[in-house]
Amino acid sequence: MTILINDMMSHFVNGEWVRPRSGRMIELFNPADETLRCELPMASPQEVFAAVNAARQAFDGGWDESDLAERLGILRQLIEQIEIRREEFAQSISFEIGAPIDFARKHQVEAALGHLRATLSAAETVPFDSPVPHDQPQHRVRYEAAGVAALITPWNWPLNQVVLKIGAALAAGCTMVLKPSEHAPNTSFLLAQCMAQTGAPKGVFNMLVGDGETGAALVQNSNIDIVSFTGSTRAGRAVAIAAAANLKRAALELGGKSPNLIFADCDLETAIRQGVAHCFRNSGQSCNAASRMLVERSICDRAVELAVEAACDTEVGYPGEDGNHIGPLVNRAQFDRVQACIRNGLDEGARLVAGGPGRPDGFEAGLFARPTVFADVTPDMSIAREEIFGPVLVITPFEYEDDAVSKANAGEYGLAAYVQTGDQAKADRISRRLKAGMVQVNGTSRASGAPFGGVKASGMGREAGIWGIRTFQQIKSISGAAALTTE
Repeated sequence: MTILINDMMSHFVNGEWVRPRSGRMIELFNPADETLRCELPMASPQEVFAAVNAARQAFDGGWDESDLAERLGILRQLIEQIEIRREEFAQSISFEIGAPIDFARKHQVEAALGHLRATLSAAETVPFDSPVPHDQPQHRVRYEAAGVAALITPWNWPLNQVVLKIGAALAAGCTMVLKPSEHAPNTSFLLAQCMAQTGAPKGVFNMLVGDGETGAALVQNSNIDIVSFTGSTRAGRAVAIAAAANLKRAALELGGKSPNLIFADCDLETAIRQGVAHCFRNSGQSCNAASRMLVERSICDRAVELAVEAACDTEVGYPGEDGNHIGPLVNRAQFDRVQACIRNGLDEGARLVAGGPGRPDGFEAGLFARPTVFADVTPDMSIAREEIFGPVLVITPFEYEDDAVSKANAGEYGLAAYVQTGDQAKADRISRRLKAGMVQVNGTSRASGAPFGGVKASGMGREAGIWGIRTFQQIKSISGAAALTTE
């Protein structure tokens, strides 16, 4: 049975559920109708100290020398617990962030399980202690846990983004304090319950409910060795500055304004349909959304027509309804931001070809945005440069290959990029030139365990698979010691 936040507004510290002592509260609202869900207490600085202290004592008390087999046993138990409660997780995600229930089941929960399984597989197969160079076994490189990890996660993928960090930190040998988004606490309550069933020693996993103030106190704590943060670029810069003050490592997965390059030699109808769907999925609230469509000039008019058709075919509906629709935005602040961006596009002279300001027809309440497409967007417009985080697609023509790459690389972000072409040599050539951490060609999905992360203002560091595990490890060089250990 799902535990609702009204019933358990608690932290999980040192293996125990702890009632909050802080008097600081925030209000949470249902995105589908804006009714009050609850008042949620935020963790105090004293509670942050207690959680970090529990993690430090657990790490220094023996977890730093824990056996890999023990850690992977806990990870297997976590996967099993989530599988058992997958419907509860889907219902929680749908309720908290407004994700349609089918999307929550098929994508949100399954993505999380896929990444956990990939982390487990990587940890089972890659060396934690190996000779280097390979012909001189007396010289070794050992990968050891970085220490106590602060994990700060967003609301848009409230299970997937959490387990990417927890699974990797656990496999690496860290202890941790999780601070999930205050807009999706119930999903992390469920996850903490699952962790409590794994047999992990007290203090290895801790969770605090809190907002940015709580996160800042966590990052600044001197007993934190490494920070893994996923969120906005603005907040990521603040995290990086705070971490640097104590010379602690920070892995940052931040915003994006990902280009989708559409060439005349691609399967145009498929490329546009998939591109619009990728931009709009999760109501546009994904950091790697293909929100900036760059189209070769000779096919741009037809591409705009197809994008309009796809946008008009995109249904908007309530989170609890079955179907392949998009739901509301997560909260009033996000709704207002998306509306402001759409108005800015109109003011700047972009051509509105689908959607626009306001709610879709038939929705008098709730945080529902209209699936929106702008054409004739120039690179200097704010809607071409800024991350909107809503169902808004902008289309810009390009003249030739170099022009496409130049436009794609413009701007501060570099998270993901997408290429649509029938010429494999061109796809390979362009993929190498794009300044992005991830490139997907002709609709190919990114595999679970493939490295996730960006460059420039999209952050630094990688998550998923072996790359996620290495993020939470230190590298030690050992010369002339005994034979290799099992890790």
